[in-house]
Amino acid sequence: MAEACHYSKEEDKIRCLLCPHNCLIGENKVGICKVRLNSNGQLISNVYGKIAAVHYDPIEKKPLYHFYPGRNILSIGTFGCNFHCFFCQNYQLSQCKPSDFNEPIELSPHEVAQRAQAISGNLGIAYTYNEPAVFFEMMMDTATIVRQKGLKNVVVSNGFINPEPLLELIEVTDAFNIDLKAFDESFYQKYTGGHLEPVLHSLRMIYQSGRHLEITFLAIPTLNDSIDLFNEMIHWIANELGPEIPLHISRYFPAWKSEIPSTSSQVIIELADLASKILRYVYIGNMNPNIYSSTHCPNCRNILVKRSGYDTRICGITKDSHCKVCGEPIDLPFVVPPD
Repeated sequence: MAEACHYSKEEDKIRCLLCPHNCLIGENKVGICKVRLNSNGQLISNVYGKIAAVHYDPIEKKPLYHFYPGRNILSIGTFGCNFHCFFCQNYQLSQCKPSDFNEPIELSPHEVAQRAQAISGNLGIAYTYNEPAVFFEMMMDTATIVRQKGLKNVVVSNGFINPEPLLELIEVTDAFNIDLKAFDESFYQKYTGGHLEPVLHSLRMIYQSGRHLEITFLAIPTLNDSIDLFNEMIHWIANELGPEIPLHISRYFPAWKSEIPSTSSQVIIELADLASKILRYVYIGNMNPNIYSSTHCPNCRNILVKRSGYDTRICGITKDSHCKVCGEPIDLPFVVPPD
């Protein structure tokens, strides 16, 4: 355990200021995320140094398709989340308390960074699996060391974080994938326990910072797959962030407390077809390889980066970042053509 940051004292309670919930936490109680504890008038992160999952993954699994495609990255997560989505796809970690988990891996930030550096060809560290904001202190300390070692930091998040800590996180992060769960405030309130506008504000801040940004949308039948709302969302992305922002449309499968049937592949493709009329780079996740697996030239549709599952090959872009077929300049700064 370690003292948390971003909190204030209010009489005999503590106000956590990490995320927009701004939880008021009584003595020996935890916030909504279940991992930030009021202990004797001090806010404690009780997941600091407690790693629940650590894997060496393709960067595409985050998913990030425009950030050093074909590379692998060490990925870590702890426990807890500031959302409580009943359809959570990773509920075993995000919807549990630390005490529910047997024998987490005890690792300090220095030890995590050393593991990352010891892997030949490793891109860096991705903070993922559960919501990284809830282990903010562990993430920040680790990311600072990782940066010093010349490696990259990747954050996979729901984007529900207050502006001040987000600014700190942006300083040590190279790429973000933000989960935009719906373009509907009532959805956020009813199904996540959060709000839409703070997530949109986080997206704007990340984009304006110049950090690499990609967005994931999990399409859930009857809950957030309205064509009208989806159309509003993709136009907001194009207008507020830019049409070059990659959008990953992910197929939903029943998980945790949800018995809603899986999203049909036809619906996913229809959404991708609609999005591709507005956005330059649209991808489909949680489905077999398809026409939306690879990165295409926005001008002639030549394949720039070919993907089959997690097998990735950079094939259609020149070393000076032009399409090999039509010569269109390609703005993919983190795609490195092979020698």
